[in-house]
Amino acid sequence: MAIDYTERIPNNVNLAGDRRLQRALEQWQPGFQSWWREMGPAGYQATEVYLRTAISVDAQGWATFGHVRMPDYRWGIFLAEPHRDRTIPFGRHLGEPVWHEVPGEYRGALRRLIVTQGDTEPASVEQQRHLGATCPSLYDLRNLFQVNVEEGRHLWAMVYLLHAYFGRDGREEADTLLVRRSGSPDNPRILGAFNEPTPDWLSYLMFTFFTDRDGKYQLASLAESAFDPLSRTCRFMLTEEAHHMFVGETGVGRVVQRTCELMKEHDAAEVGPFGGIDLKLIQKYLNFHYSVSIDLFGSELSTNAANYFSMGLKGRFNETARADDHQLSEAQYSVARCDGDRIVDRAEPALLALNECLRDSYAIDCARGVAKWNRAIKAAGIDFELTLPHRGFHRAIGDWAAVKVAPDGSIISPAEWERRRDEWLPTGAERAFVGSLMQGVTAPGKFAGWIAPPARGINHQPLDFDYVRL
Repeated sequence: MAIDYTERIPNNVNLAGDRRLQRALEQWQPGFQSWWREMGPAGYQATEVYLRTAISVDAQGWATFGHVRMPDYRWGIFLAEPHRDRTIPFGRHLGEPVWHEVPGEYRGALRRLIVTQGDTEPASVEQQRHLGATCPSLYDLRNLFQVNVEEGRHLWAMVYLLHAYFGRDGREEADTLLVRRSGSPDNPRILGAFNEPTPDWLSYLMFTFFTDRDGKYQLASLAESAFDPLSRTCRFMLTEEAHHMFVGETGVGRVVQRTCELMKEHDAAEVGPFGGIDLKLIQKYLNFHYSVSIDLFGSELSTNAANYFSMGLKGRFNETARADDHQLSEAQYSVARCDGDRIVDRAEPALLALNECLRDSYAIDCARGVAKWNRAIKAAGIDFELTLPHRGFHRAIGDWAAVKVAPDGSIISPAEWERRRDEWLPTGAERAFVGSLMQGVTAPGKFAGWIAPPARGINHQPLDFDYVRL
């Protein structure tokens, strides 16, 4: 499906055929552009960046590369190709034709899902807006901006659904998405992780590995939706989300690689004196970002998640590939629960445990990335292993928020937690040290001393390519 770039709002949904919707979105567009100028990447609005732009939504050749100023980036509305004769894959409407309009009885729940997803997109841009000043290379700076403009387009994707299918309520919600601000004490973003600061590039790389990976699983669940416009929107968004996770996985891997190089070069267990980031400190950042990100899946047992599933609004990851009845009316699911000073697995109704089911898939995926980093450490001959903390560690949502859990999964007293938290989470001094390493490197082909160069450039370009024309 080709995208029409002759339109004021590029799209593949025949926006010109619905003049009312087109006018409404064109009225929203100046507010978006104003938000981008205010809250987008600080200091780079007039800079030409080597960006990828979607030109179609099919599997082959769907993107083109070229230098463009970010305010001129052609944001638009792109839905994946429809699946012919698609039927609802789960819930009480299993087997019925998918919906192309919003059922009245599910209107509020569906709008809430879309608004929550839409709110995360501008939030991450706001969190990252100051990182350009401390970029470790032009390669990394370009990748940051690619992530930013795609988050902006994902906002457009949700705003289109709100305008097209929810009338005045949808238009008001779309306007509000431009009003909330990440970290604001008065009008914060909806989800906690999107109000956390992203003060340095190690935080950013952890964010793109862990928090954007949460985005993958949320979008994949919504891509199963019986509401076909939402499903098609999320399926295309997933193609762009893959790049965000690539930035995180390879970025943290490059930090780990550089740390190992410095350890061997100086025959030292600690590399801070040589401008590197110790493996133990990388582990602390990992602990923080993993724990904050798994909170995004919600409580272990959730009637909201059960209702969304039964309604057909939000499925499980890889729903159609699962070998069960896709209704879960009698099914059980094992959930780790706190029982006094022990952690036990209990069989719970699978419908209520859908958040935990999705969190399990996420944790397995995260473990694969961590295993890749550990292979690099082992190949360097260093006796150290990065680990994911227990899912009860440092939680603010769900049953685990009421107890204190060490990274190894042992339940501890609040006093012991206070005594030992600095062993497990970055201290203010450690964050300040990482911040001190964040000195911008903008010479083509040069990289900061705390991160290794990537294995290859972008789109077959050399590493000294002018990815950002300063």
